[in-house]
This record gives sequence, structure tokens and C-alpha cells, in this order.
Amino acid sequence: VSTQSTGENQIENQSNNMRSILFLLGILFLASTVLSISSQYPWMNLHATPSERAHALLARMTLDEKLGMVRGYGGPYVGDVNAVSRLEIPALHLEDGPQGVADGVKLVTAWPSALTVVAAWDRNLMYQYGVGMGKEQRIKGTNIMLGPMINIARVPMGGRNFESFGEDPFLASELVKPSVQGIQSQGVMACAKHFVDNNQEYDRTTVSANVDERTQYEIYYPAFQAAVDAGVGSIMCSYNKINNTYACENEQTLNVDLKGRMGFKGFVMSDWGATHSTVKAANSGLDQQMPDASYFGTALQQAVAAGQVSQATIDDKVLRILTSMFAVGLFDQPQTGNLNVDAQSPQHVSLARKLAVAGTILLKNTRGILPIDAKKVRKIAVIGDDGDLRPTATGGGSGHVIAPYIVTPLQGIKTVVGNTVNVTYAPSASIQNAQAIAREAEVAIVFVAVDSSEGSDRPNLSLPGNQDALVSAVTSVQPNTIVVIHSPGAVLMPWASSASAIVAALLPGQEDGNAIATILFGLESPSGKLPLTFPVTQSEIPVNTPSQYPGINLQADYSEKLLVGYRWYDAKNVAPLFPFGHGLSYTCLLYTSPSPRDRQKSR
Repeated sequence: VSTQSTGENQIENQSNNMRSILFLLGILFLASTVLSISSQYPWMNLHATPSERAHALLARMTLDEKLGMVRGYGGPYVGDVNAVSRLEIPALHLEDGPQGVADGVKLVTAWPSALTVVAAWDRNLMYQYGVGMGKEQRIKGTNIMLGPMINIARVPMGGRNFESFGEDPFLASELVKPSVQGIQSQGVMACAKHFVDNNQEYDRTTVSANVDERTQYEIYYPAFQAAVDAGVGSIMCSYNKINNTYACENEQTLNVDLKGRMGFKGFVMSDWGATHSTVKAANSGLDQQMPDASYFGTALQQAVAAGQVSQATIDDKVLRILTSMFAVGLFDQPQTGNLNVDAQSPQHVSLARKLAVAGTILLKNTRGILPIDAKKVRKIAVIGDDGDLRPTATGGGSGHVIAPYIVTPLQGIKTVVGNTVNVTYAPSASIQNAQAIAREAEVAIVFVAVDSSEGSDRPNLSLPGNQDALVSAVTSVQPNTIVVIHSPGAVLMPWASSASAIVAALLPGQEDGNAIATILFGLESPSGKLPLTFPVTQSEIPVNTPSQYPGINLQADYSEKLLVGYRWYDAKNVAPLFPFGHGLSYTCLLYTSPSPRDRQKSR
């Protein structure tokens, strides 16, 4: 037995030794493979910095290969740059947008708008928002997401305010950082847009935003500086002119300010069709034309050959693009997704609802009418097209996302109350019918809405159609009237004094009804705060002259200078309807008989 045991031990030891040898051989083979790759492709050395790797790769590129990276090509994405297979440079797939995968792509989450998430005033939630959007972009094969959109909401009627981070440069800066970091944590490059002064859609491709230097640095640059500090890989220059020079060929804003003073090391791409020249744009700081090669194709090749654009300038553009690609991991984490894959998940549905709830703002709550107690109220009237017939949950343009579904407010309310409460509904068309069901109910909830889109500004801040009249008619017969507003920004409320409660839900995305029902019935306390000012009248806004907005003879003068948003109201001693930062909760705080403490005794 002893001899047999000894033999078995020897066999086992030999087996262990063989496994060890095979393991070591595997390590040596792997190491030799890595060394071989590093020798053949030194830019794939993971121990080198993104800048070092980019320089190593640039040294191996031909001029034609370099020029191929500074232009767009046709492809399945909204923007495409071809791969360089010889050097294993991956293709670039660019996709909108600031509130989810856009451009007609399906099977994605319709998130709340950026402005809605900004209303939560929460860095961690903004990071989660960025992670969620970045993850879905990656699943869809995107490696550059065209967002966040961080232009300051200078014009209250601005068509893209719903995509923005509000009217305050400090709030925007604080939330831009986690947004960029969240997106890029998923191996997708963020593209902060639109640099700079793209604060109106009216005449956006031809108007000149005339802005002084101090105002640029204190109001319009800080959010972009925050994006730069967060390591954003790319920045998009805008359609408009800045002090009569197009943004995508503006030496002052691109080369001197952005790349010089602000220290941006990434690359500048043009907005789609915003390039207007070859030599001037190339020498003034534009690194990549999108979505084609009308100026940065053959024309740029000829300009380089003629010495009008130096090869050093081309090298700088390509180096910036490559450095950003290495920094985000586009070389090291090969993209495998495509536009047909389902990017949705239960986790993202839950997050979308969480974000929409957090961005809901309680503006008014007379007599504590909210939250509604479903155990006491027996009959509720839901009124307005926005309540069920045509819910407004997302914005339009390149930021528009095709929602897989939208939970309407009526559906959300019925889900919460079940069969215990009789819920009736009337659309906006018949004010008489709305009054009738409101009169019979214990509580009436009127849903009103206005939407907006890229390409045009709202004509004014009024609710369209008969919605103001609808609210007034309902409040005249039902003292317990709650008004819920879905909007891309500020709206006028001539009926505000007669409504018992007012809730601003902004643009909550696909979980619209579930989110608002959560707030209305007190499943969560509202905590949102306004990221921009709601004025009393149309005339009481900072840009209240034609020379400021929309501009005269395509000249928009930023004569208000630093007095953007709430700064103007403070300086002019004008009381808004609801100020920037306003937002109530269901918590009641009572202070009685305050008295000073003895500081000596308190020690």
C-alpha cells in the first residue's frame, strides 16, 4: 500500500509540474504576442499615455490617411468616419443625442430631457443619466455621442432649451462634469455642443451673436470649460456667427480661447453643414468637417499641396482626434454593437422613471392640496389632451427619441389608485365637458403642454390653443384644481392665482405618467428646483428688444451682457412668477419662538 501511495504521489507531482510548465509557456507565448503586437503596433502599448500612443500612430500614417480622418463619409449613422484598416484605426460612428439615441433609431429608452434631469440639481443623478445614455449608445454601435448640449438658455423661447442645462453657468458647469464622465465611462466619447453662443434657433445659420469678452468668459464659456476639465473628447462648433465670423472658422473662439486659454486637448467637429470654407476653417481651429467632405476633402488636399494649410496643421488635427480616441478606449474596447440591437433594459426603465420623478417641480401648493390622499378622495377628474390623448414627453429635432411607449398621466394615475377611486377624463376640445366632470369631482387635475424643437424657437411663452381658457374654466367651477405643465422651459400662467397647485414636469420621457402619479399621490416628495426663471409676462424677460432677439439685420446684440436669467430680474428689481431655484416639497417646517443661544454655554 505504501509503495502504491508513493507512486501515486509521484504521478500527481509530475502532473502538477507539467501544468506549471504549460502555464509558464502560455504566459511566455502571451508575452511574446504582446511584444510582437507592441513592436508592430507601438500605439497599442497600454502602458503609454493616450498622447504618446497618438504620436506613435501618427508617425506611421500617410498624408491621405490623415486627411481621411478630418472629414465625414456616408454611412448608417448620422456621422461616419471610415476605418484605416492598415493601421487598425477603428471607424467612428457618431449619433445624436442629448436625451437618448436619436435620428429615428428604435428599441431605445426615451429618457427625460436634459433640462428635466438638471432640475433635480443632483450630480450623482446626472452621472447615472450619462451612464445610461452612454451604455445604450454603445449597444447601438455608437462611439461618439453628440451631446451634452450645454448652451445657456439665454432666450426663454429657445427651441432647444429642453436639451440645455438651464440659464445659470454655475449650475450648468456643476452638472456638465458628471454628464461627460458618465457618458465616457461607457467607452463612448462625448461631444459637448454647440461652441458657442448658439442661443437661438431663429436665423441660427446666419445670425451673428455679438458678445463681449467678459460675458463670454462669465456666462457662455464656463459650461464648456467644465466639459474640458472633465476630459470631454470632442466639441462641436455651432452654426451661428460670433462677432460676425462663423463659429467653425473663428480664430478667436477656437484657437485662442478654446484650445489656448481653456486648454482643450480634444478635437473640434463642425455641426452638420456648419463649415463655410477650407483654408480659413482649417487654419482657425476646425479639426473635422461633418457630415461630408465638401470643404475638407479634395479642397483641403489641394490647399495642403499649395502650402495654404501646413502639414503641421493637419498633424495637429489628427493627433487631437487620435488622442481622444485612445483616451476613451476606442482602440482597446472594439465596438461590436449595431443600430438594430435592442438597447432597452428593465434597469433603464427604472432609472428613467427615477430621473423624471427627481426633476418634477412643485411650484405651488395652496392649503396642502397635494399630495392627494387616495384613501379619502373618491372621484378625480383628469382634463386636457396632455393627460392622455396627446401626452407631451419629449422634444423635437436631432434630440428627439422614438419612445417605445409613453405612459400617459391618466394611465399612471389609474395604476396608483386602482379601483378605489373613480377617475374620469375629458380632452381639451370641449371646455364645457371639462367643466362638467370637474364640477362633479372632488379634485380636478388639468394637464397642459407646449413642445419645441430644433430649427425654430417658440413664438412666445403662452400655452398654445385653448389651454389657458381651459384652466380658467375648470378653476371657476372646481376650487381643488391642480395644474400640471409639460414644457421645454418657461411658460406664462395667467391663471396661476386661481389654481390650488401647480406642478412643472418639464419633459419627462417615456415614464411620464408613472412619474407624475408618484408625485401627485405622495409616493415620493417632490424635490425638483427650477433651472430657469418663469416670468409673469412676455415683456418681462432679459431679451426684450428686437436688437437682442432675434436680432436686426442678422445682428443679435448681447447688450444685456451678464444679466442673463435671474441676474436680470435681480438687477432690474423685477419679480418673476417663479424664480430660478424655486421648488417646494411636501415637508412642512414650523419655526416657533426662536431665541438666541448663549454661545458660551453652548461650548
